[in-house]
Amino acid sequence: MEVLNAPEILQKVIKCVNFATIKHKDQRRKDIEKTPYINHPIGVAYILTNEANISDLAVVQAALLHDTVEDTNTTFEEIKMHFGIEVHDIVVEVTDDKSLPRQTRRNLQIEHASSSSYKAKLVKLADKLYNLRDLQKSIPVGWSKEAVQEYFEFSKKVCAHPHWEER
Repeated sequence: MEVLNAPEILQKVIKCVNFATIKHKDQRRKDIEKTPYINHPIGVAYILTNEANISDLAVVQAALLHDTVEDTNTTFEEIKMHFGIEVHDIVVEVTDDKSLPRQTRRNLQIEHASSSSYKAKLVKLADKLYNLRDLQKSIPVGWSKEAVQEYFEFSKKVCAHPHWEER
């Protein structure tokens, strides 16, 4: 395993932030304020680093990049080329296949949750937590209160597995 010094780690994190910012540049969250989408992956990384005290570089990088393949024209190959195989593998684990119907994607998240790698679980949990906090603040445009409740119940199914401990 490569040992990096603080400046090298910072460079890698900023490279991810820059990449994600460019990829998400025209996207907005569905809240009433139309918050810039990039706030979401940065917020997921913040939860991991500042609330969960996660300092694993690959986990933080994957958090910053976790929606790039799913929601932009980014490919898994690009992730691998720019950020390495470990980050790539985590991003693969947390990325939904948008060609599938929403309910199928949700069912697959629930099904794969307990067998995901520990690092992917960290990203997935922080992602869900960020989304749930967002929903408590503001209901997305076009969502009903029932849709919000359904998302909370879905998230509980994804996160409430007895096998979420580190392997």
